[in-house]
Amino acid sequence: MMILIGIAIVAMMLLGAPLFAVIAASVLVNFARDDMDLTVVVIEIYRLAEMPVLLAIPLFTFAGYLLAESQAPHRLVRITNAFFGWIPGGLAALALVICAMFTAFTGASGVTIVALGGMLYPALKQAGYSERYSLGLVTTSGSIGLLFAPSLPLILYGVVAQQLNIGHPVSISDLFLAGILPGLLIILLLSIYGLWQRRGSPVPLFPFSVREALASVREAAWELPLPFIVLGGIYSGYFAVSEAAAVTAIYVFIVEVLIHGEISFTNLPKIMRESMVLVGAILIVLGMSLASTNYLLDAEIPTKLFNFIRTHVDNAYSFLLLLNLFLLALGMMLDIFSALVIMVPLILPIAVGYGIHPVHLGIIFLANMEIAYLMPPMGMNLFIAMYRFDRPMLEIFRSVLPFVAILLLSVLIITYWPTLTLALIKN
Repeated sequence: MMILIGIAIVAMMLLGAPLFAVIAASVLVNFARDDMDLTVVVIEIYRLAEMPVLLAIPLFTFAGYLLAESQAPHRLVRITNAFFGWIPGGLAALALVICAMFTAFTGASGVTIVALGGMLYPALKQAGYSERYSLGLVTTSGSIGLLFAPSLPLILYGVVAQQLNIGHPVSISDLFLAGILPGLLIILLLSIYGLWQRRGSPVPLFPFSVREALASVREAAWELPLPFIVLGGIYSGYFAVSEAAAVTAIYVFIVEVLIHGEISFTNLPKIMRESMVLVGAILIVLGMSLASTNYLLDAEIPTKLFNFIRTHVDNAYSFLLLLNLFLLALGMMLDIFSALVIMVPLILPIAVGYGIHPVHLGIIFLANMEIAYLMPPMGMNLFIAMYRFDRPMLEIFRSVLPFVAILLLSVLIITYWPTLTLALIKN
């Protein structure tokens, strides 16, 4: 009977059933098999609703969608050209920084490619970068903001990790801090590659102009304080993460809707609906995942899995190498939110058993997911760039290969140099 049920669940997956339905079916079957009350699933969903930090997800998502629909991307590109376009390699470096910030606030790398790609791609080509490099940079830079606050995957990892009771505190603010240095390392290495691409090039086409610089600052004056308000409020202790999300949503609403007037009140319901569809998808999968986590812990499956792995992998270094390979393969098949809620409950207890800090594991996880966005067959950024720039998939993939190599090097450094991740947090 159980074999038939298992076959039915696999068939659901193959036929394209929603992920939450597949997880819910497997959870209900396992609980029923162990004669456990099925109301535990409802209890887990209710427990999810009681988490104060969960308020941050819809609020940050709404703020990100407002920014994407406004002219904020145009203002950010203009101020970047004005201040750094004259530096050899400066435009590439600042394009990486802008895209990272934009992805961090919107929570979706695809939105970054669509919103900023159309402006950055021609600007990079005009500044003397090759077409392949420009295409590869814009496609890659859409995903490198996953490690920076207030990234939704960072928040989601923290929510899932907090439910596991692994003996180590995993706070969202610690994850925000932990992602700073690894994220900067990735931007630094990619920027060095951009400088190398510009070797021997003539004077850039964006000479510095005081008038243009002042004009760009005036135009972006309302957006520039946003990162300092959010991050400064969290780390100074004035805001909790959920309060920072509320401040961000209100601030962005006032700036883009009331001050700039770039989003009309008639268009506002559409933006709210689109942002909340994403949030709803995340939350329903998360609710089912927490119920699944409850079953996994009751059945001691992470402990059994750890004991099995321990007999074949005798040290943390080997485990981390295998973990990176597994996460890369996982990211090629699942989107980042699904990968987080399904695999973190299994991987995290095993990693802690090898002495790996749970915050460090979270940064390793997301750094691998950044690369997976650029890898076939399911590399989402490849498909978005293909349609956005009307280029063949093979051309897009070839353009990102050097960037993928640099990201792989970054992941190895992040993995085997935990101090880089943990230096800013209180262990």
